[in-house]
Amino acid sequence: MPRKLPPHVERNHVKGKTYLSFRIRKGSGGPRIRLPDDPTSQEFCDAYAAAVGGKTETKPTVTKDAPCSIGALIASYYQTGQFKRLSETSKAGYMSRLEDIRVKHGHRSVAGLTKDRINTFMLDPLADRPGAALDTIKKLRILIKHAIDKGWLKHDPSVGIKRPKGKEIRAWTDAELAAFERRWPIGTKQRTTYALMLNMGTARVDTRSLTWHQVDADARYTRHKTGVAVEMAVADDLQKALAATPRKHITVINTEYGKPYTVDGFSRFMRDAISAAGLPLGCQPHGLRKTLGRLMADAGCTAHEIMASLGHTTLAEAERYTREADRRRGGKRAVVKLNEHRANKLSQTASESLGKIAKTERKTER
Repeated sequence: MPRKLPPHVERNHVKGKTYLSFRIRKGSGGPRIRLPDDPTSQEFCDAYAAAVGGKTETKPTVTKDAPCSIGALIASYYQTGQFKRLSETSKAGYMSRLEDIRVKHGHRSVAGLTKDRINTFMLDPLADRPGAALDTIKKLRILIKHAIDKGWLKHDPSVGIKRPKGKEIRAWTDAELAAFERRWPIGTKQRTTYALMLNMGTARVDTRSLTWHQVDADARYTRHKTGVAVEMAVADDLQKALAATPRKHITVINTEYGKPYTVDGFSRFMRDAISAAGLPLGCQPHGLRKTLGRLMADAGCTAHEIMASLGHTTLAEAERYTREADRRRGGKRAVVKLNEHRANKLSQTASESLGKIAKTERKTER
């Protein structure tokens, strides 16, 4: 599937080449502003922000927003180190949501934000899109924190708003893992990709660019999302898959033309492999990363070990795996103890004692 573009950005296909352009009044004769071809680049982010502000230069500052408005707050946030330190891919994702907020609510005053207005005007219209609602409240809270730092707000008006529950990507079951392995034996590109994601916990953006140098001896890479360096031993299952994979290029996984996959191309490749294995849509490539966390927790790994292996920046996510593993182990241990208790427990009214008078009763009669 093509990468989702920010609001008002359209693809134009001319003589076999695709161009990106900004057009806020599509179909109504509005001006079309040409944008850089790579939507994940800094040049695209700057040009897009400039186009939104009605300017042609590539500065993300927007001057048409009213003072202390949500639009002005977004423009100010673009200038912060927090935003500038994001990866290019993350910047594009942030801008997609922030510009959607700007288009719909940029005219509103930051000081006028209340819990009720956030729910009524921003979240309730997204009730049928829980993923979009969740991303909106996440980005809005980033803006609110920035507003508090600037003195535009004294408190957080989003306090008390529950995070919308989206469809969380789940870990694969053991049966689903076995089904994929039956369909794609060792030696196939699909099995090698699967082995990388399952044994290294790499996301799609990291898996597609892994080189042989990174997986030889030790599995070393830097997470694209967080910039955290990860180093772990090569698991036996991964070693078997790599040993059966031809080394024709620098990168491990490549297209039929010998080039690394794009992020979207890699997603399509894995989706086709998963579908061919007869697995449901709930089995997503990123779920293999979560499966590794589950397997590590079941094996008794500590939260710190899981955190290091998956490249998490905090213990919170890793601790979730260990808590779930403890819950599963606790439930199994409880049933074992219950069975042992039932097997060892003497009947309260054994048959051999029926009709007999208890010793205490006999003493009383005397």
